[in-house]
Amino acid sequence: MSTALIIVDIQKDYFPNGKMELSNPEEAAANAAKVLDWFRKNQKENIFHVQHVASDPAMGFFLPDTEGTEIHKAVQPLEHESIIIKHFANSFLQTDLESQLKEKGITKLVVVGMMTHMCIDATVRAAVDLGYETTLIEDACATRELIYQDKVVSAEQVHYAFIGALQGMYAEVTSTEAFLQQKAAIL
Repeated sequence: MSTALIIVDIQKDYFPNGKMELSNPEEAAANAAKVLDWFRKNQKENIFHVQHVASDPAMGFFLPDTEGTEIHKAVQPLEHESIIIKHFANSFLQTDLESQLKEKGITKLVVVGMMTHMCIDATVRAAVDLGYETTLIEDACATRELIYQDKVVSAEQVHYAFIGALQGMYAEVTSTEAFLQQKAAIL
């Protein structure tokens, strides 16, 4: 079985002074960089960077030709690594990600990135629906607080609610350190 790393939307707009700042994006990006480093040493041909470019300016961030769409320096792609441009939360929707994975014989995915409650959730669910065995590195993901009417849900609660929903039926959820110590040894 061949395994690929999918790095979803670790882009500048999610960091301080960006147009959609998340809670603790630096920590998540640093953990994603550790996982990326392992893949570069062990599975270098199986790294996919997913970059969101808004197709609707009303989205307010990831606008075309802005600094905010740029992939963050912590996980900057190397020349030979694939970059998948997407316009929806689901990294597979109207992209060639699935065809590239099939072409390489990929059957297992490791997912990291941003936002837990949106693009990570949509991508992990789609990956499983498409038949991929998926591992989600939860501390290599970040999100933000959400507000519904007069209810404020903290970023931590949002993160763990979505991680909890994905655990088991959709993904094996683990931490960066657990992945590097245990999973990396058997991939």
